[in-house]
Amino acid sequence: MRISACLTAALLGAALTLPKPPQAAAADDPSWQTCIGSTTAPGDRVTACTAVIDGKTQTGRHLAGAYCNRGHGLTEKREFDAALADLNEAIKLDPAFACAYTNRGRVYAFKQDLDHAIADYDEAIRIDPGFAMAYNNRGDAWLNKGDLDRALDDLNLAIKYSPQLSTAYGNRGFVYYRKHDAAHAIADFTTEIKLDPNVLAYINRGNVYREAEQLDRAAADYGEATKLAPTDARGWRNRGMIRLFQGDNKGGLADYDKALQYDPADVYSWNNRGQAKLRLGDKKGAAADFRKALELQPDLKTAREALARLDGTR
Repeated sequence: MRISACLTAALLGAALTLPKPPQAAAADDPSWQTCIGSTTAPGDRVTACTAVIDGKTQTGRHLAGAYCNRGHGLTEKREFDAALADLNEAIKLDPAFACAYTNRGRVYAFKQDLDHAIADYDEAIRIDPGFAMAYNNRGDAWLNKGDLDRALDDLNLAIKYSPQLSTAYGNRGFVYYRKHDAAHAIADFTTEIKLDPNVLAYINRGNVYREAEQLDRAAADYGEATKLAPTDARGWRNRGMIRLFQGDNKGGLADYDKALQYDPADVYSWNNRGQAKLRLGDKKGAAADFRKALELQPDLKTAREALARLDGTR
């Protein structure tokens, strides 16, 4: 599941649009423009919003927005306590600021404080009953508390209020996946991919296809993930597993080579590459991979048993 942040800005299509700032602030203050920019990198956002706050160039909701956006940047940098302080200040400056409650709820969710997260999303929705992002994030929190039905209700509302919110389709697809409803899960991941082709969407849809034993489709989705993010091990190792299922040991070996290049700490890639090597007759290489898997996870039964069989044949 994914929880989204909102940025407060004058001219962005954000969840909450601020009143247009004074012309001087909009045109002549580069720090303000960077602070509110939708594509600003987290570190640059923190720096720019700090300049706005320290320079006292904004007041009222705009100042609250600077704290909110700096809180967003700090959240992306995983500096959660500092982010909370900023979001608390944004809410203190403007208690009716729905976006700040949603962003603070997101921080609580990252800190695994789901009750406080839900309380903040509740408040954001009370202030703005059509706030799709708050419904999406509350749905994520309900899922993490194990309440799939409440999660589904919230994600339905997120999509109702924002039919183009790709994250909500991905999250709802994951809920359907957890509810063992493959058809609805695939439909939602497909919609997410149409709106925003991304690695996780392809991997999630591939996982559903894999469990439905539609292995060619699963392999195709994992392949798309490798194209979108060639240095992300997830696409390679998932497709490698499918290739081994299908008896394509050379293809599986090649994929696991890539997976381990980009994530050498993944114990299952070592184990599975060992299986591929074993099937291809490379007993020495297989034994080395099984030993590496056991070095990373000493209780991995499959690797231990495979290595014992190899030792017994020598």
